[in-house]
Amino acid sequence: METSQLRWIANFLWNIADDVLRGVYVRGKYRDVILPMTVLRRLDAVLEGTKSDVLAMKKRLDKARIANQDAALKQASRQAFYNTSPFTLRELKARAKQQQLKADFEAYLDGFSANVQEILEKFKFRHQIPTLVEADILGALLEKFLDKSINLGPTPVLDQDGEVKLPALDNHAMGTIFEELIRRFNEENNEEAGEHFTPRDVVMLMANLILLPIADRVESGTYLVYDGACGTGGMLTVAEDALRALAREHGKEVSIHLFGQESQPETYAIAKADLLLKGEGEEAENFKNGSTLSQDAFPSREFDFMLSNPPYGKSWKADLDRMGGSGSKGDVKDPRFVVQHDGDPEFSLLTRSNDGQLMFLVNKLSKMKHHTPLGSRIAEVHNGSSLFTGDAGQGESNIRRWIIENDWLEAIIALPLGMFYNTGIATYIWALTNRKPAERKGKVQLIDATAVFQPLRKNLGKKNCELSPEQIRQITGMFLAFEATEQSKIFANEEFGYWKSVVERPLRLATHVTKEKLTAFKASADKRLHKPAELLAKIAGGRSPHLDFNAVKEQFESALDKHGIMLRPTELRNLFGAFTAKDPAAEPVMKKQTKDGVEYEPDPELRDTEQVPLLEPGGIEAFFQREVLPHVPDAWIDDSKTSVGYEISFTRHFYKPQPVRELSAIRADILALEKEAEGLLDEIVGGDGLAAKSEASRSRREAVI
Repeated sequence: METSQLRWIANFLWNIADDVLRGVYVRGKYRDVILPMTVLRRLDAVLEGTKSDVLAMKKRLDKARIANQDAALKQASRQAFYNTSPFTLRELKARAKQQQLKADFEAYLDGFSANVQEILEKFKFRHQIPTLVEADILGALLEKFLDKSINLGPTPVLDQDGEVKLPALDNHAMGTIFEELIRRFNEENNEEAGEHFTPRDVVMLMANLILLPIADRVESGTYLVYDGACGTGGMLTVAEDALRALAREHGKEVSIHLFGQESQPETYAIAKADLLLKGEGEEAENFKNGSTLSQDAFPSREFDFMLSNPPYGKSWKADLDRMGGSGSKGDVKDPRFVVQHDGDPEFSLLTRSNDGQLMFLVNKLSKMKHHTPLGSRIAEVHNGSSLFTGDAGQGESNIRRWIIENDWLEAIIALPLGMFYNTGIATYIWALTNRKPAERKGKVQLIDATAVFQPLRKNLGKKNCELSPEQIRQITGMFLAFEATEQSKIFANEEFGYWKSVVERPLRLATHVTKEKLTAFKASADKRLHKPAELLAKIAGGRSPHLDFNAVKEQFESALDKHGIMLRPTELRNLFGAFTAKDPAAEPVMKKQTKDGVEYEPDPELRDTEQVPLLEPGGIEAFFQREVLPHVPDAWIDDSKTSVGYEISFTRHFYKPQPVRELSAIRADILALEKEAEGLLDEIVGGDGLAAKSEASRSRREAVI
């Protein structure tokens, strides 16, 4: 179905809210009625043709006193759901009295099968009926949804000549309409959607990325496809169709099972409804409501293909709390997010709680198949922060490190801006697998597809462009070719890694005990410290500061021993703190003597960090000798604090500097501006003398330029 038709249907449904609900509901509550009614009308349209068969079957089953009627009624409806009430929505529309309409409408809802009852429960639609009846608008609402100018069913409406009058709505088209309605409702409430519905063109590209590399290796058999942020389920069904078509092309017979999890109840309800309408009742049972991060619905499942557009920039603190991490992330022991890597048995993949998008990717990676020829293939949409947010040792960086060091990342594709309905920010598709072909092993491909798009005639929300089928093939072709071009660049895994090294410099203290300082100290300090202070004054007193703290400390400790004075560590710190100050001219403060030499006390205020590329020739030491020591000769690297990080910078790798303008062009612009300015001034002031002076001045400037 064309975009214009989808927009027209969405507008029609949107206007129902204004026409019927205004004055009864505040605008922010329109969605509570319009979304479930849209689903009901779609279900009703599908069941109309078999209504009499279902009622006849129900009568026979009741007469035979058969309790378990579900399978027989589904067979009668020829769908994965049914309705055993005597009504259709068209029959209900004819009810004149509101109270009778209320009773019959509730009976109609109660007649649906159990799987539809769950959908209605997630929508909380029954809560709206008293309001609709009390305002006497239930009949008008039904009238609008039964308008003959729209078709919400999955089959086309034909005219008297058998020609298509109104086209059918497939699953993804229905999802597009729902997303457009949800987007509008959220904008009315000044809300952020949190999740961003993925347009069909992007989904087709994602399906290509996970399927085409193994097209000639797909065998007849069963394949499992998973989306941990499935929304209305459109991404899964597009992938299913693509996989089925691919299998047919290669003469294979495949059985495909879809698995999805969605946290938003009404979005989940839409996904279930669409699957039921497609006759995929068994598949609908594989869709679960709940948060993927804290309530994983498929903890023991592994999948062949996985794809998602998870929420980004959205807090997952509530999930963190449910996972036991309210006090500290270290409290979380979920084996999906705390793994063994590089000798660390508790390598944390937990990101900051204000953005959990990479956690969804980790969840998928925990569900990869490791013992099959094809392994698992993953495509996931992220925004730019997943590429670089997080310092070495933090969750985001650890995730990138874990992925790249396991050699799972095949490619990242930068998409054009304005591809999504609810966001205009930069977005990227990550393609991953645990079965890289030989030529890709140890390498990552970056593809800049930001200039590959065609503009929409009219924006859909913030979506202002799309990928044509040819452009999808173009981007897919760059991925499959795996060649270095202006738009496609290939890197060794290690090129994205770095050591974060901590550079220390010694603490330098001067000791100075003056009469004024000594008097002030005695006035405020415990009497136990008066005598030690006097001993310190004899060692480091006088007009000038003592610049060797090590010598002062050694003499002071000897004096304390001689006088039989024992001081606690805190008392020593207080005493030295009162009479020492940092001085760049002082000797470094010794921490301890080791077999390799002297270890100095570091100065926290002078501490710095350096990012050293993993591919730096000679490693950290060579970088330190070249870049640090010439500037700070007393510095050293604290190896115990060195950590490894990974980040991916599209900007650095694909940056194209603007060409510098020719001097002649700049000169011409300057002279033109001056001439224009002088002409205006001449008009304001007037006089031949001014013009003559201006001409002479301009001639001199031209000579200089």
